[in-house]
Amino acid sequence: MSVSLDLRLKRANKVYHEGELLSGVVVISSRDVLQHQGISLSMEGLVNLQLSSKSVGVFEAFYNSVKPIQLVSSNIEVVKAGKVPAGKTEIPFEFPLQAKGNRVLYETYHGVFVNIQYTLRCDMRRSLLAKDLSKTCEFMVHSQPQKSKVQPNPVDFTITPDTLQNVRERTSLPKFLIRGHLDASTCVITQPLNGELVVENSEVAIKSIELQLVRVETCGCAEGYARDATEIQNIQIAEGDVCHGLSIPIYMVFPRLFTCPTLETTNFKVEFEVNIVIVLHDDHLITENFPLKLVRV
Repeated sequence: MSVSLDLRLKRANKVYHEGELLSGVVVISSRDVLQHQGISLSMEGLVNLQLSSKSVGVFEAFYNSVKPIQLVSSNIEVVKAGKVPAGKTEIPFEFPLQAKGNRVLYETYHGVFVNIQYTLRCDMRRSLLAKDLSKTCEFMVHSQPQKSKVQPNPVDFTITPDTLQNVRERTSLPKFLIRGHLDASTCVITQPLNGELVVENSEVAIKSIELQLVRVETCGCAEGYARDATEIQNIQIAEGDVCHGLSIPIYMVFPRLFTCPTLETTNFKVEFEVNIVIVLHDDHLITENFPLKLVRV
């Protein structure tokens, strides 16, 4: 006997906000009449925190603080035990999306050490001889947009050998002057990061200019924090020895799921930075770092 169970949400993009109704249908397809012991739906929202290998063992107290944080959890029985007719059966459902107690529904985010995920699961219990069926689907939660307007706060930068941090032998560096600006350091997550960069002069030929988006994830408790920066994406904006004095556009779209509005809670933080990386032909690497604040409006 061929039986399949599926979950379909009414919204094609699967994006919801706190307080909304999660609605859809449970789809059961069967060649014959199907006997079951009940069909239930469960919704769960979890923040999973993980320690990087360099932090494990350093803070014993971390092991208690990195337990999953449950944001939402609820169950409903869709159908009591009985029979489902042969063919295709669609059972509609509605689920209110409400946080547990005084918790906040953070935005869906897939990181390395911090993961915020919301899932809907359907279970069909069957008799001893038949295998139980289950189907899970993920849906996205977007945080409520902030009411206030985002003020554009452009960032101008000048990169020379003298402005660089963490340089051992400054005298051995070739001379260069790079200017530019980012249109804003507080960015709307649905809009691209814009700006421009101009190579005024450089003693050594340039090999490549890249934009690197970095997430900085912090997990921890009062005893200490583990802070890890990992790359999300790297976009090459220029290749080869670019013309001096020519304006090079900076343009980066924030990828969905791997970014979220900047988040700061007692147990974890998710922050973002962008690096402008200039690779010279002698393989010198020049990096300028800019913290970003991401918001949803």
